[in-house]
Amino acid sequence: MAIFFQVMLPVLLIFLCGYLLQRWQRLNLKAISSMSIYILSPCLVFRTFYQADLNSQYLYMVLFSLLLLLTLIVVNKLYVKWRHFTPAEESGLILSTAFMNSGNYGVPVVLFAYGEAGFHYAVSFMVLQSIIMNFFGVYYAARGRTGMRKAIGLVFQMPVIYAAILALLFQVFQIPFPANFYGAIEMVADATIPVVMLLLGMQLAELKLNHLNWEKIGFGVLTRMILSPVLAALLLHFLPVDELLKKVLIVASAMPTAATTTMYALQFEAEPDLVSGITLVTTLVSICTISIVLWLLG
Repeated sequence: MAIFFQVMLPVLLIFLCGYLLQRWQRLNLKAISSMSIYILSPCLVFRTFYQADLNSQYLYMVLFSLLLLLTLIVVNKLYVKWRHFTPAEESGLILSTAFMNSGNYGVPVVLFAYGEAGFHYAVSFMVLQSIIMNFFGVYYAARGRTGMRKAIGLVFQMPVIYAAILALLFQVFQIPFPANFYGAIEMVADATIPVVMLLLGMQLAELKLNHLNWEKIGFGVLTRMILSPVLAALLLHFLPVDELLKKVLIVASAMPTAATTTMYALQFEAEPDLVSGITLVTTLVSICTISIVLWLLG
């Protein structure tokens, strides 16, 4: 219970503020999301990678992310084949279970739970998941329509990619960044986490539950909230990662469905009602499950 009050409750209260604001004012979420994507997140990513002590742990993070994604996709394909679901239903389930909300949910939870040291790992994992989601997420949502070329194009439209590359260049070649400009970047970076947390609450206020198929939602919730962190713990048992990174990655793997997948499902007609339903239910269930995961990790 102490973990809930110390870690989860502050995060949930910020989500609730965004939810209530959106129910009351009906603000333009696209404008706020664009500000986050094109200004706030790149500044946070630049600061994180500029300050990061890059080592082999980051390579293991990439390997872990790809192995977890592949395993979850295989689980979905086996279930879909057993239940004889359509390709659209398969895409909806993969979108709902293989991509976690490691950004505007995972990062603040890790910050409250493990402090600045865990926070840097969480932001790095957020960037990696954004790349994976824009590549594989778009592919599964648009399968047969736009394919890999569209996915690759979207990856290179992400400002966070260029922010990370620029920061790495400054760090690798030990180029001093002007202090006055860096101060401005830090100021904007500090605003990123509270804004994206409010944005998630606002996005949840827009989700609608229509004609729910509880069998599929049950599978999605079990896979995303229980199977994903269990698989993460098993994979990390075989990877030589330090204890803090292991905890951060397990917590991130226990996050609910990424809200971005709902937009993909709507745009490419990949079972949007199913994806929205799993997104909302996993977010509600996460109040309990993430508290349990944090307690188990110690």
